[in-house]
Amino acid sequence: MAHRRLGFWRRFAALLVIPVLKVWTRRTWLNSDNIPRSGGVIIASNHVSHFDPVVVGYYIFSAGRWPRFLGKASLWKVPLLGGFLRKVQQIPVERGSVEAVKSLDVLVEALEQGGVVVIYPEGTTTREPDLWPMRGKTGAARLALLTGAPVVPVANWGAEQIFDPRTSKLRFRPRVPVTVTSGKPVDLSKWQGATPTRAVLEEMTEAIMHDISGLLGALRGETPPPTLYDRPRKKITNAEDA
Repeated sequence: MAHRRLGFWRRFAALLVIPVLKVWTRRTWLNSDNIPRSGGVIIASNHVSHFDPVVVGYYIFSAGRWPRFLGKASLWKVPLLGGFLRKVQQIPVERGSVEAVKSLDVLVEALEQGGVVVIYPEGTTTREPDLWPMRGKTGAARLALLTGAPVVPVANWGAEQIFDPRTSKLRFRPRVPVTVTSGKPVDLSKWQGATPTRAVLEEMTEAIMHDISGLLGALRGETPPPTLYDRPRKKITNAEDA
């Protein structure tokens, strides 16, 4: 990516993060040519660690694109941090309110402007005991139906050695091996032009997560579980809610 097209703030962010990652990690980037060099793209990745956004972001940046991650809107209210996140074109997302509709509009606009939007369909770091992907939420599928943008599956492995969500331990040793790969855009042609019903969105999401799981299995040299992990449901304690 030409520095002259980045502008000051994005170039500044890259200069802050990349030298640290070069010391902290030993990187293997695979199949980055699957990320289109132009046009709106939805990146759908597994989420094994709170550290993996910077690893996946570096991978996308190395492929010549600027990654735009979704973040809790409350971060944009933090002095200095909020302004910085806006400057580097990250995307605030409101959850559990009518403002969520506005957040979707921002995502659609970002894709229509030719941006790369990174979505973690699981919505959080995986709760699967061995860090395989969980069942995904339907946001990436809904966005794909709305915009027609390709969904490129991405898998990463190794960031959990820096911060493991199961133990909440952060390790500072240098040159931790991290690997990121991507696949061809998920084949969603079956649902092109479909009404975004719950069933349609869940089928699309299952196809997306299936491709991500396959990529992760190849990275790990293991066979993914035959079914996606479904996080435990909260118990219903009120008989009227049953």
